[in-house]
Amino acid sequence: MKLNLKRPLAFFDLEATGISVGVDRIVEIAILKAMPDGSEQVLVKKINPEIPIPLVTSLIHGIYDEDIKDAPKFGDVAQEIADFIGDADLAGYNSNKFDIPMLLEEFLRVGVDLDMSDRKFVDVQNIFHQMEQRTLKAAYKFYCEKDLVNAHSAEADIRATYEVLLAQLDKYEHTEFEDKQGNISVPVKNDVDALHNFTNMNKSVDYAGRIIFNDKGEECINFGKHKGRSVESIFDTEPSYYAWMMQGDFPLFTKKKLEEIWKRWSKKKDEQKQSRNQQVPTQRNNPQPRKSEPAKPLTNDMLDQLKMKFGK
Repeated sequence: MKLNLKRPLAFFDLEATGISVGVDRIVEIAILKAMPDGSEQVLVKKINPEIPIPLVTSLIHGIYDEDIKDAPKFGDVAQEIADFIGDADLAGYNSNKFDIPMLLEEFLRVGVDLDMSDRKFVDVQNIFHQMEQRTLKAAYKFYCEKDLVNAHSAEADIRATYEVLLAQLDKYEHTEFEDKQGNISVPVKNDVDALHNFTNMNKSVDYAGRIIFNDKGEECINFGKHKGRSVESIFDTEPSYYAWMMQGDFPLFTKKKLEEIWKRWSKKKDEQKQSRNQQVPTQRNNPQPRKSEPAKPLTNDMLDQLKMKFGK
């Protein structure tokens, strides 16, 4: 099956020093860009993360410090990677939770702005997990009836992911799916818009999933003691929460979106304050003179008090 594409779809996979988006670094990136005419373009880069790769991580993806000591730093190849991606939509395996936030973090760290405002994101893992709930190796065996050789090699993983998506489109072409609300649909279609809607189960504000949209379209915290609360309502009762997050170990893109919400909230508060000030009665600025009371007649008691005060 050939993908029905309106614009390129870039399948990409990252190998990194670990899984913490705000702390770890990319050591390898592979991108397979599927073009609307059916052709493919591939870019693979080893990257020096500038921090040691933990042994436990190297044992998983097979990349050791020695392998990347002479590789370029991310900042040296960031613009090349951004140019290669171009205006393509993005696809990957678990890409919504890891690869996209990690890539954006690296771009922001070196000052390269990859515009994400009009892109679609297809997470092949979410199709798989919702329809079958297994791993990439199992998905490849299940859908493609082949064993995944050289797993955790970035290029092998993206090729397997690409083949799995094509097989999923064949397998689920007319398959109904019932969501948690009981709604029945046929969501797996050869259409990137439909796949984007199906695989983006949480409407993330920051791509890392720390802030998500609720059903009302409000940005809500998605972790910790304030999980489920709108960000603006937290600012109303605990404005110091903004400083805590901005100073904490959160991804740069999360902080960027949080700052946008803070500025919007602050502007709204300023406008409300100005509105209240304008509604204050004019008497406040132009106080009316007090009405004078008629002088009281002097009494003997009043005279005695004056004599005591002035000693006369």
